Amino acid sequence: MNNNEMLLLKLGEVVLKGLNRRSFEDKLVSNVRRRLKSCGSFQVYIRQSTIYVEPTTENCDMEAAYAAARQVFGVVSVARAVPCEKTMEAIVETAKTYLADAFAAARSFKVESKRADKNFPMNSIQISQAVGGDLAELFPHVAVDVHHPDLTVYVEIREKYAYVHAPSVPGAGGLPVGMGGHAVSLLSGGLDSPVSSWMMARRGVELEMVHFVSPPYTSQQAQNKVLELAHLLTAYCGRMIVHIVPFTEIQEEIRRNCPEEYFTLIMRRFMMRLAEAVAKKAGAKALITGESLGQVASQTMMALGVTEDVTTMPVLRPLIGMDKVEIIRIAREIGTYDTSILPYEDCCTVFTPRHPCTRPHLEDVRKAESALDVDALVAKALEGETWVRVKP
Repeated sequence: MNNNEMLLLKLGEVVLKGLNRRSFEDKLVSNVRRRLKSCGSFQVYIRQSTIYVEPTTENCDMEAAYAAARQVFGVVSVARAVPCEKTMEAIVETAKTYLADAFAAARSFKVESKRADKNFPMNSIQISQAVGGDLAELFPHVAVDVHHPDLTVYVEIREKYAYVHAPSVPGAGGLPVGMGGHAVSLLSGGLDSPVSSWMMARRGVELEMVHFVSPPYTSQQAQNKVLELAHLLTAYCGRMIVHIVPFTEIQEEIRRNCPEEYFTLIMRRFMMRLAEAVAKKAGAKALITGESLGQVASQTMMALGVTEDVTTMPVLRPLIGMDKVEIIRIAREIGTYDTSILPYEDCCTVFTPRHPCTRPHLEDVRKAESALDVDALVAKALEGETWVRVKP
């Protein structure tokens, strides 16, 4: 490893923001600083749509910082780079030493240059030709191939220094968390809700979670599983609060007093009421669910209308047009898949009706629900609410 190795983080959509671009950039820099704290001491600053991350001590964990930077929403790509003086000699010497292993493994290469400092006397094509010519002499076994090279050497001429790096890797993209408002996500132990939470965090939304437990029908392991899913999401979202709301009494009352075909719908209506109450208390402005159209009986268009009837807040459903294969692909990518498929029951699966109603009429459901003292049940569940702060 090179001692003065650093990271270059390129910005994505943030660059398109007009007058409020500055606040997006400030938020992104502070998110990067917070995420890299555990990796060592770094100087983090922004110039010309690039965030520079420079280690300030010898014992910084660059591997960990590189991995963490790739998970910060708003960053579109990450490169490990080495700064050097803005001379051809220094650039060639830096590329020769820093990329020696890459050259040893490559059969062909090219140089790609960018000149952000317009006062530099050579243009980007001239820089690429000069650096490429010298490197071709230094590594005679590696051919120059400008169309399909094994290795691309990147040279960037910026304000103070030139930077040499190998290809950058994709970052998480999206917008900085905290710029898209504040929402409460209904987190179950399944595949869908962690993915939908991640997708909204990627649009800059700051999240709190609400999870419903039904002891003795659901186990402590089921709750631990959900807290582990929340913990996995903090790698992208930062620390968050998970509100845990007791749901046993509500489910037992529904089972005792309501027609079986409406069990799931009435249960989901209670979940929406409780989630909205939690959201209002937290100052959040929307709810997020993992619903996908037609995936199960309670997710037909008519059923979604019935559950949303009890809320006034916007309900965001990022998975609404996705199929299971796409959802599983994202779950694997973001690291929640293996935890989601652990076999602990959550409260949605405990009281599943044998023949759920797929085309419910709102008036029929409201009538079935009128056998319950809705307000008292909601108030009692909220009294029993506890919360856990989950950290990365």
